[in-house]
Amino acid sequence: MKKSSIEQLAELQKNAANIRNICILAHVDHGKTTLADSLVASNGIISQRMAGKLRYLDSREDEQTRGITMKSSAISLHFEHANEDFLINLIDSPGHIDFSCEVSTAVRLCDGAVVLVDVIEGICPQTQAVLRQAWLENIKPVLVLNKVDRLITEWKFTPQEAQIHLQRILEQVNAITGELFTSEVLAKSSSMASASKTVYNPGEDQVFDWSSGLEETDDSNLYFSPEGGNVAFASAIDGWGFRLDRFAELYAQKVGVSARVLGKTLWGDYYLDAKTKTVKKGAQAKSKKTLFVQLILENIWKIYDVILVRRDKELAEKIVKTLGVTIKIQMKDVRLYLQSLMNQWLPLSCSILDMVCEKLPSPLQMSEERVEKLLCATSQRFDSLPAPTRLLKNDFLSCSSNDDAPVIVFVSKMFTIESSALPSNRSRPLTVEEIKQRRDLLRSRKCEKSEHQTDLATNENTNTDGQEVCLSDGKQRPDDHVFVAFARVFSGKIRKGQTLYVLGPKHDPAKALQEVGDINAASSAEHIGRLQHISTFRIDELYMFMGRELEFLNEIPAGNVLGIGGLEDHILKSATIASTVACPSFSDMYLEATPIVRVAIEPRNTAEMKQLVHGLKLLNQSDPCVEIMVQETGEHIVTAAGEVHMQKCLDDLRHRFAKIEIDVSAPAVPFRETVIPRPVVDRVNEVIQDQQTSANVKSTSRQDLGIVEMSTLNGLATIKVRSLPLPEGVTKLLEDNMPAIKTLNQYSMGKSETADLQKIREETLMVLKDLKAKLAGAFGEAGDEFPADIVDHIWSFGPKRNCTNVLVNKADGYDRLSVWSLLDRKLSKSDFRQYDSSVVSGFQIATQAGPLCEEPMMGVCFVIEKWEMNGRICEKLNASESASKSSDNIAEDSADAVIDLFVSVNDRPFVEKCDVLTGSNATSDTDAISDSNVKEIVDRLEEVGIAGFDLKTSQFRGQLISCVKECCRRSFQMHPQRLMWAMYSCVIQATADVLGKMYAVLGKRNGRVLYEDMREGTSTFNIVALVPVAESFGLADEIRKRTSGLASPQLKFSHWEVIDIDPFWVPTTEEEYLHFGEKADTENVARKHMNAVRRRKGLKVNEKIVEFAEKQRTLKKNK
Repeated sequence: MKKSSIEQLAELQKNAANIRNICILAHVDHGKTTLADSLVASNGIISQRMAGKLRYLDSREDEQTRGITMKSSAISLHFEHANEDFLINLIDSPGHIDFSCEVSTAVRLCDGAVVLVDVIEGICPQTQAVLRQAWLENIKPVLVLNKVDRLITEWKFTPQEAQIHLQRILEQVNAITGELFTSEVLAKSSSMASASKTVYNPGEDQVFDWSSGLEETDDSNLYFSPEGGNVAFASAIDGWGFRLDRFAELYAQKVGVSARVLGKTLWGDYYLDAKTKTVKKGAQAKSKKTLFVQLILENIWKIYDVILVRRDKELAEKIVKTLGVTIKIQMKDVRLYLQSLMNQWLPLSCSILDMVCEKLPSPLQMSEERVEKLLCATSQRFDSLPAPTRLLKNDFLSCSSNDDAPVIVFVSKMFTIESSALPSNRSRPLTVEEIKQRRDLLRSRKCEKSEHQTDLATNENTNTDGQEVCLSDGKQRPDDHVFVAFARVFSGKIRKGQTLYVLGPKHDPAKALQEVGDINAASSAEHIGRLQHISTFRIDELYMFMGRELEFLNEIPAGNVLGIGGLEDHILKSATIASTVACPSFSDMYLEATPIVRVAIEPRNTAEMKQLVHGLKLLNQSDPCVEIMVQETGEHIVTAAGEVHMQKCLDDLRHRFAKIEIDVSAPAVPFRETVIPRPVVDRVNEVIQDQQTSANVKSTSRQDLGIVEMSTLNGLATIKVRSLPLPEGVTKLLEDNMPAIKTLNQYSMGKSETADLQKIREETLMVLKDLKAKLAGAFGEAGDEFPADIVDHIWSFGPKRNCTNVLVNKADGYDRLSVWSLLDRKLSKSDFRQYDSSVVSGFQIATQAGPLCEEPMMGVCFVIEKWEMNGRICEKLNASESASKSSDNIAEDSADAVIDLFVSVNDRPFVEKCDVLTGSNATSDTDAISDSNVKEIVDRLEEVGIAGFDLKTSQFRGQLISCVKECCRRSFQMHPQRLMWAMYSCVIQATADVLGKMYAVLGKRNGRVLYEDMREGTSTFNIVALVPVAESFGLADEIRKRTSGLASPQLKFSHWEVIDIDPFWVPTTEEEYLHFGEKADTENVARKHMNAVRRRKGLKVNEKIVEFAEKQRTLKKNK
C-alpha cells in the first residue's frame, strides 16, 4: 500500500466511525513488535523484508540491544476495508513485567486490544495480566495465535497434532476470560446477598444462589472463537496470517458448500463427505481429517516441507503458479523465498487489520459502563455527581467534535524526546529557490577563497545537489529533551492556541462549580485557573504520532490519540484536561507492578549535584512507574519495579537527563517488622517451657505479655497499651482490602455531612460491611486471646491509616465511635474527644518505623486498655483549646498536622525543634521552648495552613503523641520480634535436562519451589517458585548462564513472608551449643538484613569488627 500523507491521515481523523484505537498486548517475546512491524510495512513506511528485523517502534538503543520493548509507542496507519478508509491508531506496549505500567497507560487510551499468544510457550503470567487489564478497562480484545511456524520447524508436529495443540491453547485463554467474567458476576451477586444479610455467624451455614447471576448475564460475545472471526492464526516472523473466512471464501466454490456454512464448520470436529459434498460432524470418532486440517493446515505444512526441508525448486515454482503469486527472487535464501510466498498468499497485515475493523469498536461505540468508570472513582456513585457532570456522559458516548462540545482529554503519561526529533528541527527538502540561493552563496565563497587564501575558516553546511539539507536559519538547535503528553481526546475538538484547564487528582467538580457559579457565565480563565486543583494553560503544539517521528497538526477531533507539547510545567505523570470545570478528574489507572527495588545515588563529582537533582525531576516525570525520594539523611532514592526497570532508569539518568557520572549503591528492598506468638520449641526442637520450668524461671502469661504503662512528661495523662500479633487471616484480609479501608478513612475523617455519605456507591458499602463481617469471623477463629467485640472497637489502621496494623480502644470510661461508624450513617465529628487524634498520631508514627530497623510494622494489634487524665489541669487545657479554636482559620487538629508534616517533609532539624515544642526533650515546663524556636515553628506551621497554633495545648498534645508512640514501641519489643521480607513469584519454563541446575540456583538464593507441572504434549516444565526480593538481584542472568539460555524467570511481587529466625538469637541451651557450636557462626539471615538496613539508615549496629580473635604467634622473637 502507498504511504499516506499527513493531510490524508488528518482528514481520516474527522470520521470517528472509522477510527480504531488499538494496542498490542502479550507476554515478553511473544511477537508484539514483529507484528507491529508487519502492520507498519503495510503503509509503506518500512520495507516488508525488514519487518521483524528493524523493530521500528523500538526507538531506544537499549530496546534494540536487549530485544525487548520498554515503552509504549504509537503510530497512525491507513487501511482500506470494504471500500472504506479506516484510521488505525496503533500502540505497541511492553511485555516485560517490569514495564507493566506502560501497558496501563496504553490500555487507558484504547477501545480494543490485539492479544498475542505464543503457541509454543502458551499462557504465561503476563498474558493473564494483560487480559485482566483489558477487562478492568472495559476494552474488547481479539486473539492472535502467533508462531505457528514453530510447530512445523521446531516441534515437528503433524497437522492433526497442531490442531489439538491450538485447541488446547484457545481453551486456556477462554478459561482466563471466563474466570474474569465469573468473578465479576459473583462479586455483584455477593453484594446483593450481603445487602439482605450483613452479619456473619461462623457457626451458621451461609447459602446463596450464586448461579442466578451467571444465568442472567449475557456472555455470547465474551469468548474467543475462530468461527466468530475474533481469532487469527499467524506467524509474524514469516509475515503470514489468516482467519477462517479467508479459506471459506477460497474453498466455497471448489467444495460446493456455501461460504457461510464453511466458515462456521472450518473449526471444530467437522469433516467433508466427498460423496455427498456435505459437511458432517464427528470427524474424530470416524477417524476423519477435520476441515481445518484438510483444507488449511495440510497446505501450509506442504509449503514449508517443499521449500524449507526438501528445497524442491520445481515443485516450489508449481506452488507459486497455483497460488497466483509473483516471486521475483531466486530460491537461494529459502527463508526469504518462503516469507515472500506466504506474505503474498496470506498477508498478515490484511488479516489482522480486517479483524480489527470488523470486531473491535470505534470511539462511537464506547459503553456506558466504561464512561461511568472513567468519570467517577471506584467508591463513588455516578448519580451522586453534579448534574452538569452527569451530562458529560452524553458527550463521551456521542464522541462529538462540534464547536459547542466540551473538550475532554486524558493524558496517560509524559515522555521525552530529543528536541532535534521535533518536526520544526527535522531535516526537510529544499525548494528550487533555496537551492539557487545556496548555489550563488557557494560560488561567492569560492571566489573569496581564491582571492584570500588566508581566510579559509569556513564551515560548509550546504549540499550542491539540494536533495535534503537541514536549515539552521542562524539559530543553534537546543540539545535538551522536550516533554510530550501521551493523550486521547474523548470529547470536543482540541486546537492549537486553545486555553484549557488541567484538573488535578483531587479536583471536586461540585466544589468548583459552586465557586465559579454559572458555568455559562463569562468567567475569565485566569480566575478559574486560580481555583484549588485547577491550572490554566495554552496549547503550544499538537502532534500526530508516527512511530519514531512526530507530525504537526493544528486541530485534532474527538476519538483520536495525540501528543501535546508544553505541558511539562503543569502535569507530573498523568492528568485530565478539559474546557469545563464540571469534568471530574479521571479515575486512577490499574497498575500491575509495584515499585519495590531501591537504590541510593549521588554524583561522582559533588559539584554536579544540581545536574543530578534536575535529572531526577525529569526522570520522575517521564517514567510512570518510577518513584523518587529524598530521605532525611539527604540521600536521593530511586525506586523501580524491578532489576531491568532500574537499569533503564539509571541509563536514562546518565545519558539523557543528568548527563553526569553517578555512583549507585547496592540495591535495597523494603522490609516489614512484626511480632509472633511466643514459640513453643527452640531451634533444635526442644520444648522451651520445660527448659524454663527446670531452670526455675517464672513464665509470663500470654495475657500479661506486651503490656506497657507510661505517663506523659508533665503527668497529665497515663496510657496503658497492650500489643498482640494479629492472626494471619486478619492480616491477609486487611492487606487485600487496603483500597476499601482507604475509602473508609476518606469519608470518616473530616467528612461528616450526610450529603457526602450519599455519594458512596452501594457496592462499596457492601464491600465494607462484608469486610467487617469477615474480620469478625477471623478474630473469632483466633480464640479467646481477642475480645469478642474487638471489631466494633477498632480505632484506626496504620501506618498511613490504611495498612495492616490495628489500634483498638478498650479504655474504661472512654466510649467513642469506631472506624465503622460510616456504615451506620453516624456522624463521627461530634463524639471525638479533645485529644483523640493525638493518640492516633502516636500510633501512626510507631507503626511507620519499628524498633528493629525503622521499617514499617505489619500484622500487629495495639490495644489501649487505660487512658487516665488529670481532670483539673485538663479543664484548663480544654478551655485554652476552645479559645484558640475561635479563629476561623485554625486547623481541626494541629498536632495531627505536625505529624503529617513530619512524615511528608522528613525535615530532621524541624522535627527536633518540634520535639522541644512537645516536651519530649525538655527538662522542665518553663525552659522547654525558646523564643527563636517558637517563632520558627509557628512560621512553618502557618506555611502549611495551620494558623492560630496554641503552644500550651499543643505541647501537651505532643507529649501525648510521644507517650503513645513509646508505649507502642516498648510493647512491641516485649514480644518475639521478627523481620519480614518481600517475596517474588518466579515463573520459569525449562526442559527436564536443566531442572537440576535451575533448582541449585534457587536453593542458593533461599528460594523454594511451589510446584512443577509438565505441559501436555511437550517436554517443557512450568515451574512456580518463591524467591526473596532481597536475594533476587542477578537471578535471571545466573539462571540463563547455568542453563545455557534454556530457562528465563519472570519475577513478580507476591507477598510478605516472615523470616523464621530471631534477629537477636544466640545459643543458650546445651543442645543449641552442641548443634551450632559455641561461636554460633552460622549465618543469621534476619540479623544480616537488619544490620544492613540499620547501617544504610545511619543507625547504630551492634556488631564487632573482630570476633573470636586468637593471638598471633610469630616464628621468631623480636630482639
